[in-house]
Amino acid sequence: MTTTAPPVLPEQEAATYAEWFASLAEPTRVRLLHTVATTPGGITVGRLTELLGISQSTCSHHVRKLADVGFLLLHKEGTSTRVTVNQACCVGLPHAADAVMGLLAPRPCCPADVPGDVTVRALAPADWPAVRRIYTEGIATGIATFETTVPSRASLDATWLTGHRWVAELRDEPGEVVGWTALSPVSGRECYAGVAESSIYVAAGHRGRGIGKALIRQQVIAADQADLWTLQTAVFTENRTSIALHHTAGYRTVGVRERIAQLDNTWHDTVFLERRTDSVTRTAP
Repeated sequence: MTTTAPPVLPEQEAATYAEWFASLAEPTRVRLLHTVATTPGGITVGRLTELLGISQSTCSHHVRKLADVGFLLLHKEGTSTRVTVNQACCVGLPHAADAVMGLLAPRPCCPADVPGDVTVRALAPADWPAVRRIYTEGIATGIATFETTVPSRASLDATWLTGHRWVAELRDEPGEVVGWTALSPVSGRECYAGVAESSIYVAAGHRGRGIGKALIRQQVIAADQADLWTLQTAVFTENRTSIALHHTAGYRTVGVRERIAQLDNTWHDTVFLERRTDSVTRTAP
């Protein structure tokens, strides 16, 4: 049995990123960069010295170090020096962090260890009562959705993308829907035609059996075949099972949206996850 060697970061990239990170390995320097980045139009070294409460020589030293690696740009204005942030670093630094943490490496298409006793098929008209019942069970967990009541069938039918609505059954319980997944468009604009939002729910009495894996596998395979280039979802930070499930299907964590909405008068954070396909063939009309 052969195993595929993990990707290795090229030496030159590693050296560059190490230089960037090393330049930030000093709290005052981090504070300085933040101050410049959040000051529209830049700021003079003199004003930086005042805001940070440090000496002119110390401030100039840190400014030069950050300018040497490209984080800051310096402009002479008479006897003063105006400091601005290099906008490229706003993209380059997060990119470097993603590269080091492996988030830019090829990610899995979908879960490989799907249970053999789960069948996934297209949603049929007769499945709607079960779908809405499972949705209700998801609401009851308190960590699945900000919805407090199940949307009507008409509302869901009008929202979900045709061809991307799937239900799961167990082979020893044919006819009983035990989970569902659906995709919804994120916008009506043509430029976002290949971007969809994912929802996945598993019946309360059947969780932990791999049903979610079977559903998300079908979801992403069908999305790739339909040239949907981005799938996204937002998951409560407490819902670690759902976050892990989406990671198995190639979703990556983009960030955390703090206090994004309230449920039962309590603010909640959500993890924003995104999956990009590597096989887009869609062309503009």
